[in-house]
Amino acid sequence: MDQPRNLTTEPESTILSSKKTVCVIGAGPSGLVAARELRKEGHRVVLFEQKHDVGGQWLFDPDVEKEDPLGRTKFMEVHSSIYNSLRLLSPREIMGYTDFPFLMKEGLGRDTRRFPGHRELWLYLKEFSVHFGIRELIRFNTRVEYVGMLEGNNGVCGDLGNDLKWVVRSRKLDDDIISSGNGDVNDVDYDLSIDRVERNGEVVEEVFDAVVVGNGQYSYPQLPSIKGMKTWKRKQMHSHVYRVPQPFQNQVVVMVGNSLSAQDISMELAGVAKEVHISSRSQKNLMEGFSKVISKHEKLHLRPQIESLEEDGRVLFVDGSFVVADAILYCTGYKYSFPFLDTKGLVTVDDNRVGPLYHHTFPPLLAPSLSFVGIPRKATFPFFESQGKWVAQVLSGKRKLPSPDDMMRSVQEFYRQREADGIPRHETHDIIQFEYADKYADKTGFPHLEEWRKKMCLVALDNSDVHLETYRDSWDDEELLQEALQSPHFTQHIGPIMIST
Repeated sequence: MDQPRNLTTEPESTILSSKKTVCVIGAGPSGLVAARELRKEGHRVVLFEQKHDVGGQWLFDPDVEKEDPLGRTKFMEVHSSIYNSLRLLSPREIMGYTDFPFLMKEGLGRDTRRFPGHRELWLYLKEFSVHFGIRELIRFNTRVEYVGMLEGNNGVCGDLGNDLKWVVRSRKLDDDIISSGNGDVNDVDYDLSIDRVERNGEVVEEVFDAVVVGNGQYSYPQLPSIKGMKTWKRKQMHSHVYRVPQPFQNQVVVMVGNSLSAQDISMELAGVAKEVHISSRSQKNLMEGFSKVISKHEKLHLRPQIESLEEDGRVLFVDGSFVVADAILYCTGYKYSFPFLDTKGLVTVDDNRVGPLYHHTFPPLLAPSLSFVGIPRKATFPFFESQGKWVAQVLSGKRKLPSPDDMMRSVQEFYRQREADGIPRHETHDIIQFEYADKYADKTGFPHLEEWRKKMCLVALDNSDVHLETYRDSWDDEELLQEALQSPHFTQHIGPIMIST
């Protein structure tokens, strides 16, 4: 293995102390925008991406045969959990970063619908990475396998977090030539290029001043604990590896969970399966639109929670009923996982709460040298953009964090408030509330979300709740749409936009 290498090779006197060498992990929506903001602040950025292109979750991967169907491996072979027919849950107008709107683009293979398919959002992210020169910072096909504090920097109390450096160990996954490109950052005179050939499987260690974790949140399956699950002999898989309905032709399928993706998949399976039984922990909270779908499709059946799985193929439910199933599809969500990260127990994942994190971003005892971008769920791209901007400016010294003790008190107060509001621990990072987003913006110096963006989001959610099968193609928010298109988000960049309905 190579000796750890510090990318800061210039004489100390020639380097501004506010410029850091930063490792960003993941070239999805969070990592890309974090890299851009870091670069704007003059930091030296290396972005590690284990796949061959940008996009993260939005880089569709149909090759799921190499993945454990229940995702029980330390490092996932398949990162994306997107199925072939997936369309956005929100209209494109609210999806884009603040200075790079998600525009409709005509052309071969382009999807001009307001709620386009997943490929269109991937193309948007690819265009974003090209437009802002981020691709030259990325080492593709490179998996980060270890991130830990550099020996001799184990003191992490008080202000010592500022002095931490991090060892990053990465492994090349193919035989491509890596070129990090030239680091022409805001006319700062240095070269970030590290051109070399790495052989398949070669491990490289480097030292960074800071690490930004942006490896996503929808790759590692969250599985329930069901009696008989380990001995059930028939097909079991998590929706992480679901791509198309054809493998379930004429089968009796039990789906566990009723999330939005589960609803999409169940409607798709109804076209090919013999029966689809949807097992839900709570049937009282079933959305009106999904109830309509179930009553309309004779192949769809709502079931209570599963009691046990029997070796003869029976699936027993808590009400005493059962079905003999060919397959079980778990649509039970995802868990946060950082298999590469060693913080000596200072950052943990407890019942899907990553913490402690000050405003979902900075671990108080390791800040600012370690940060997380993209942890919040049900948040839009502008929120991740504000996180990236905050991290970049804290590292450059433009913004200051509270003391570690004050950050920890803030985290604990946030936890207490969530508990008082009846929000379970595993939903700590579900922050769709716009009030929280605005409070966060005030603390980080980022503008509030536009009112039209908030209203459009709520209208889409309400429409999907009632009209699940049609809401992506039939809407009634024309006034909001025109308000959006006339806002600075669009007009400062482009001329009139043609909206196809």
